[in-house]
Amino acid sequence: MNRSNILIAVIVAAVLVVGGAAWYILGSSSSDTPDLGADAPVAITVTPDDMTLGKRTAPITVVEYAAPMCPHCARMNEEGFPVLKSQYIDTGKVFYIFRVFPIGNADAPAEGIARCLPKDKYFNFMDLLFRKQDTWDPEYGISDVEGGLVALGRIAGLSADQTRTCMADPANDARVKAQSTLAATRYGVTGTPTFIVAGKVLAGGLPWDDVKKAIDGALAAKK
Repeated sequence: MNRSNILIAVIVAAVLVVGGAAWYILGSSSSDTPDLGADAPVAITVTPDDMTLGKRTAPITVVEYAAPMCPHCARMNEEGFPVLKSQYIDTGKVFYIFRVFPIGNADAPAEGIARCLPKDKYFNFMDLLFRKQDTWDPEYGISDVEGGLVALGRIAGLSADQTRTCMADPANDARVKAQSTLAATRYGVTGTPTFIVAGKVLAGGLPWDDVKKAIDGALAAKK
């Protein structure tokens, strides 16, 4: 094992939630994650650590649990998120919360870089991580994961040393661990992307059209 792989493995070995990696390997369907919102909506508490977009006073809240390594999340970022932002967030219909739910060892260090940037640059860097998965994600056969992430950090204006420090931040490690545990225990999250739309949990891996229908239905119910 080379130095970069040792670094990343040590940083987040404790972060992964049981079942997350298995979901990624085996795939998911709507029956894999319990629909906790079928009978009553789950309560969403916004925390100071949450990365959000839109107005808190929007009619509905949408939470997305995603992983930088997740190819389904990258597809959602490309196909669904632009519509979500332009038609729902920017128009005041949705208050959006983004939370990382790691499925692999590189996820927490990758988000750690985004957390080191000014808050208004966070989503830009997450977008970069998704679009450039083939340059750093070990699922693409990348052996020097640290080197790939350092290269993306440079694009964001960080030096190599700054990027490595951000990747190894113990506070970030603890935050991701706590956030992931809460996602699994309170909302039944086992895969990514998982959405919570107006308190209704949507199983990981659903296509954007299904998420959009859920959002439209929740908005219609508010009228």
